[in-house]
Amino acid sequence: MSEDQPGVTGSLAHRVPDLGALELLLAVARLGSLGAAAREVGITQPAASSRIRSMERQLGVALVDRSPRGSRLTDAGALVTDWARRIVEAAQAFDAGAQALRDRRDSRLRVAASMTIAEYLLPGWLVALREGRPDTAVSLHAGNSAAVAERLLSGEADLGFVEGLTVPTGLDSAVIAHDRLIVVVAPGHAWARRRRGLAAAELAVTPLILREKGSGTRQVLDTALGGLARPLIELSSTTAVKAAAVSGAGPAVLSELAVGEELALRRLVGVPVEGVSLARDLRAVWPTGHRPTGPARDLLSLTRG
Repeated sequence: MSEDQPGVTGSLAHRVPDLGALELLLAVARLGSLGAAAREVGITQPAASSRIRSMERQLGVALVDRSPRGSRLTDAGALVTDWARRIVEAAQAFDAGAQALRDRRDSRLRVAASMTIAEYLLPGWLVALREGRPDTAVSLHAGNSAAVAERLLSGEADLGFVEGLTVPTGLDSAVIAHDRLIVVVAPGHAWARRRRGLAAAELAVTPLILREKGSGTRQVLDTALGGLARPLIELSSTTAVKAAAVSGAGPAVLSELAVGEELALRRLVGVPVEGVSLARDLRAVWPTGHRPTGPARDLLSLTRG
């Protein structure tokens, strides 16, 4: 078999000209000029000549007769052009379908976030996202970190945000912010009058107003103290924990993001804790191997602004 007569083995991609070459051939057939065809597809005439020659070598047949009067398709070129037209039309249909998929993806964004992030950080990010994507409908599910992971892994959310020490199995993550937990009490509580910091061991054995199991806040506190006493009250939201603490029900441990206003107005008093770090990372999470795209990617970029 000669070099200019390719065989039928190997990858189809190596035997069939690419779309750019086929579009150029169609333009030559329509305009009758290689130069005009080159201008239409946005390349130079030498580049167009090179592309036609390369296609002829690839197919093993002459496609275009060139003369001072213009360019004319050979009989083989006319036949290949008919095939090329069908391929290009199929590619256009493929492109339209892909665009429809992107439009459908971009029309909605499902976010799942743990409570502190949902209440104190996400609203600002979502307002900024709406400025750039006004046609994207956003739904937000707020729950604990375990619930966020479940929604992502089941395909019910496109992007999640969690507050725990570890990344749930099956998820990739990126740190988007840093946070610190603070022990807070009502002004009338005995701890509000302490002159020295609270020992970590004393905090560990004190019944506290806590979030439910599965929350990132509780996970961080439990790990830092090496265990917790039985909760004084167990509640399912940051707002409820804060309200209970303000009412004087007992001490609570909350994100500093959640209690800034209460501390400033002295509705709550911060109690320093000695011998333990209550710092934590806040993370964006998504299913392993599926990096966020479209609106989810844009929201992720806003969290790092």
